[in-house]
Amino acid sequence: MFDAITLITDFGSFYPGVVKCVIHSTLKCLNHKAEVIDVCHDVEPFNVFHGAFLLYNYYNYINAVHCAIVDPTVGGERKAIAVVCEKCAFVGPDNGILYPAAKEAGIRKIYEIRGAFEFLSTCVGKKLKLSTTFHGRDVFAPAASIVAAGKIEEFGEELKEMKKLDLFDFKVDDELVECRIVFNDRFGNAVTNVKSDLLEGVTGVEAKGIYFPLIKRIPDVEVGETFAIVGSFSTLELCVREGSAKELGFKTGKIKIRLVK
Repeated sequence: MFDAITLITDFGSFYPGVVKCVIHSTLKCLNHKAEVIDVCHDVEPFNVFHGAFLLYNYYNYINAVHCAIVDPTVGGERKAIAVVCEKCAFVGPDNGILYPAAKEAGIRKIYEIRGAFEFLSTCVGKKLKLSTTFHGRDVFAPAASIVAAGKIEEFGEELKEMKKLDLFDFKVDDELVECRIVFNDRFGNAVTNVKSDLLEGVTGVEAKGIYFPLIKRIPDVEVGETFAIVGSFSTLELCVREGSAKELGFKTGKIKIRLVK
């Protein structure tokens, strides 16, 4: 059992509150208590890679049920799954969003979620209609409560595998690296999936004709200057001090950078 449920979604402001209402209702029905923690509801819409990257970078700070929902094919053929690991668990769509974190956490069992919506109907005491567009409310919210209460074996059918996703799929050809800008944070920094160990001996990077000196501390450059740094995700970030790399055209997507030594 778990005493915390974390949420990471691309839902924005309204929908997370509805999800939390369902979680609290189903927890009460299960006679279980768990704190619900909003980690992020500003994942770039439909960007499964972004959601997976953020989940991978926070799950290990708390032993909890991590409910991650970025679900561009909601209502389609993708499965709804729960993954039980050594010290935590994950709930979400089987589209790769859970895989990097779950793999590192040590996967023990994978379940296809069954009956969570019907359980929700029982909890609220009326017949509900399953939405084809909001499984975050109808499936994943009650499922997260079920997993937290240690009841997933009653509501899941065991699977042998889940969809995989490689967060660090960059390719290196001598000094040229084909990588991804995973997302732009609120400061406009372009967060890439290039691991820090690739930067040994590197003094800077060049991309789109712009040079970014690799520094260790933000005060090492002047306001308005470009720079590259290993950020809190332990990956390369392209930045402008008190400015925005996004405004220079460095937005989500694949990009080629040249390592300067």
